[in-house]
Amino acid sequence: MFFRLLMESFRRQRRRKLLAGIAILLGTTAVTAMLALATTIGDRIHKELAVYGANIIVYPKADQLEVKVGGVSIKPASSSTYLKESDLAKLKTIFWANNITGVSPELSSDIRFGGELFRRNISVPLRGYWFNHDFNNFKTGAPALHPLWKLQGNWPQSQTDPHSDFQAVLGADLARRLGKNVGDQVTFPSDTDLGYTADPKVAKFSPSHERAPIKIVGIVTADNETDSEVLMALPDVQAIVMGNDNIGADPISRVEISARTKPEDAFARKDPDTLSPKDHEIWYCRPYANSIAYQIREAIPGAQAEQLRRVEQSEGNVLKRISGLMWLISAAALLAAGFAVSAAMATAILERRGEIGLMRSLGASKGAIALLFYAETGILAIFAGALGYLAGSGLAAWLGARIFRGDGGASEAILIPVLLPVVVALALAVVIGGSTPSIRAALRMNPSAILREDA
Repeated sequence: MFFRLLMESFRRQRRRKLLAGIAILLGTTAVTAMLALATTIGDRIHKELAVYGANIIVYPKADQLEVKVGGVSIKPASSSTYLKESDLAKLKTIFWANNITGVSPELSSDIRFGGELFRRNISVPLRGYWFNHDFNNFKTGAPALHPLWKLQGNWPQSQTDPHSDFQAVLGADLARRLGKNVGDQVTFPSDTDLGYTADPKVAKFSPSHERAPIKIVGIVTADNETDSEVLMALPDVQAIVMGNDNIGADPISRVEISARTKPEDAFARKDPDTLSPKDHEIWYCRPYANSIAYQIREAIPGAQAEQLRRVEQSEGNVLKRISGLMWLISAAALLAAGFAVSAAMATAILERRGEIGLMRSLGASKGAIALLFYAETGILAIFAGALGYLAGSGLAAWLGARIFRGDGGASEAILIPVLLPVVVALALAVVIGGSTPSIRAALRMNPSAILREDA
């Protein structure tokens, strides 16, 4: 009898049930879309803000040393203070290794050009980078950490043969000053060609590379600094800077690292060395930029790692504001669905007052009547919630493809199975909360009075 009454209520009140179901569907669709976006919002914002560059910088700790002699500050010569490229493999061993999404080591020097700049005795900045390097199962390098760089041509490749032509990319301003295009060649003279003592801060070719032709394989438009530089593969610059006497040396000046991090809060800014062992473990195991930098300092000998607060704070601020907006939209959608269910249930109970009075007169308990109405709304919530989950997943993909550039315009549905029970549970909570006031009012009715009114 219970199930017969249940099915009859759906057959006889199809319009009421449809309106309530649509309200639940719309509410759960909005909630699913917000939750689906919220689960990936950190990675999406990280990709969007990657245009600002790395959020962690690593450089030799010796660069921080400061010795004063006679009131004059003396620092180590930058030409002799390096990290080792081979030590970067130790980044794979830190606790948050999988959060590292980009690594770009750099070796900086200056180099003198032949031709027009040679006659004027002018040196230009030389930078060695990774361009398409395999690291921890992903490709990384300078272009990955600087997506706004615009390249005409190709990135340079390292030349393992010392007699082969080097490859280089010129900054747009430098190429314009030299009148060079992709496919042209330039020559870097040795210090013997220049006719004066070498400056230790200016890179020079080893004897096997003297007068080596350098093929221009690309021209890059980046920022004011990079537009005036020569970019080459890191191993080639290492060979130029270190010379034949240091074959196998792998110096780097600094490393830029991009990592997925948790927005900074007051706990993140604490000095880990002053924390209790328990708090230190909690701080260490949270993906703060500070804690990742701390682990990098532990892993790489002689390294100093710091977060770039401009990027990190921007990411945290945007994430907090967007997350707050998502929760507000979700709460508003659920509240609206709850009011719609409450109105539909109140109308349905008003229409079924005679049925309620008759069941009470025939001995039905209040609990049985309440269970009947809750079962009706529960079934409605399960079906509408499941449909809302599917619709919300599609909506999340559509919104993500249009809001976040990193998705490349794709709009494939974001199906996160764990959200299905969450969304259905929220739908059940909404219908129970919306139905309870009307059901309680119906149970307080006097059955004999109801039957006399209908007589």
